[in-house]
Parts: sequence; C-alpha cells; structure tokens
Amino acid sequence: MLEFGQKPAPAAGDLIKDATEATFMKDVIEASREVPVIVDFWAAWCGPCKTLGPMLEAAVTAARGKVRMVKVDVDRNQRIAAQLRIQSIPTVYAFWQGQPVDGFQGAIPQSEIRAFIDRLTALAGDGGLGEAVAAADAMLAEGAATDAAQTYAAVLAEDPEHAAAYAGLVRAHLALGNDEQAEALLNNTPARIASAPEIEAARAQLSLMRQAAKAGPVAELRAAVEANPSDHQARFDLATALHASGRVEEAIDELLELFRRDRDWNGGAAKAQLLTIFDSLKPNDPLVQKGRRRLSSMIFA
Repeated sequence: MLEFGQKPAPAAGDLIKDATEATFMKDVIEASREVPVIVDFWAAWCGPCKTLGPMLEAAVTAARGKVRMVKVDVDRNQRIAAQLRIQSIPTVYAFWQGQPVDGFQGAIPQSEIRAFIDRLTALAGDGGLGEAVAAADAMLAEGAATDAAQTYAAVLAEDPEHAAAYAGLVRAHLALGNDEQAEALLNNTPARIASAPEIEAARAQLSLMRQAAKAGPVAELRAAVEANPSDHQARFDLATALHASGRVEEAIDELLELFRRDRDWNGGAAKAQLLTIFDSLKPNDPLVQKGRRRLSSMIFA
C-alpha cells in the first residue's frame, strides 16, 4: 500500500512574502523552480489592490503550498516594475520554472482567482497523488476496501480537496457497509469540490445502494413482470434488484423498456433512475455510452 507522510499546511509566512529588488531573484525566480509563484504588483494608494490582495492571499493559503505568493510594492521597487513593464496596477504575474507563464490585470472575481490558481497547480502536477488514487481504485476493485480507504485518506491528508480521493473514500466506506459514514462524508464535502463529477457519482452510488436494500428477489419480480408487462412498479423494482445484484446492464435494459412504455410514469422515474445509474459509473463506461445513446434515441424519436 502507498503511504504518504502527513504534512501540516505551510505557514502563511512561507507562502506569502513581500519582495524587494534584493530578494526578487530568490523569492520568485529560484522559488518557481519548485512551485508556481504568483507575483502581485501593488501600491498603497491603489484601491483595487486593496480588494484583490486579500483575495489572492486567501486563495494561496487555501491551496496549502501548491503555489506561493510574492507581493511587490511598485513604488518601492520601481526597477522590478520597469523590467517587467508594469504599466498599471494591480497586475499579477505567475512564474513557473523561472519564466512568467500566466497573469492578469485589474481586480477579478474570486471564481476567476480560483481558476487562475488551478491552472498553475496543473502545471506543477500533483506530486504523484493521481497515481496513488489510481492504485487505491485498483485496490477497491479487487475487494481490498480497507487498504483503499487508507490510501484515499493519505491522499486527502496531502490535499483535502482532491475530488477523486474524497469520492474514493466515500465509495470505500460503501464497500465496507459504512453507509452512515459515507453519507457524513458527502454531507461535509468541501464546497470547492461539492459539484465535482466524482462526488456526484459517489452520491448516486449511495442512493442506489439504499434503494437496493429495499429491493425484492429478482426471480419473483421477473415473474411479476412476465405475468403483467404493464406492471410498471414491478419492472422498476426488478431493475433495482438487478442493479443491486451487480447486473447493471440488465437493470438499464429494464428501465429503458419502462421508459419506452410510459416515459411519464411516476413523474419520469425511469429516466431519473437511468441518469442516477449513469452518474454512478465512469463517463467512458461502455454501459453509460450505450445507455445514453438508447435513451436519447427514445427521447427524440
């Protein structure tokens, strides 16, 4: 099993610094060899700077060491401002591997700041966390749910907002039968990743598992449907029971047949259940791709 040392978040003083002409090379150019460095060019008299600066600092702190920030007062460091051709403030540059790679001028919304930082962290990679999540996914698929949960948790110790690891931990708890723990995790998902596809898939899986607990025997439900093909509730229950037993493709087939017969039954329950199943699987799963095509052909027929 892969292990990671649990490191505390870097202190703000390590992440955010005031630079001078004497320290710019060390704090920006050299430091950017290890991690992207954001340089905020500002001045005390600049109103927009007073809005942007704290927002940048908050976002950098939230990134927990994936990026750093250096503040440059253009009035006190005119040579740096001239060399980088700073014509208006606030101006923000990002350096990576000693070179400017991104930037913007003026105050921007918090959402754009987050996107800016996300682009920078993508340049630097995730330090092998993606590979660790892939390894944990393999463990979970092989039935080693406890080991998978430990690996997902180790990744989250490094990056609490790693959506794939967070969703993986939820799925590991579901595999272990810890439904309440899985639900608690979903209820406390960090806001930044709450709408990530991986988290939505984990929510869908929890919903399906809870429905499965109420499913009847497949054989009895199959007999009921064969006896009365228009018994939509029996067909819906059969699809639930099939999914619970791991027969996902058959469950999709039954729901598609129900949709074909009466798409509006029970408030469109067949379509809603199909979408829940699709959401619980990976987008490139052949069952998802085939099922969505068949559903679309029925909708637009």
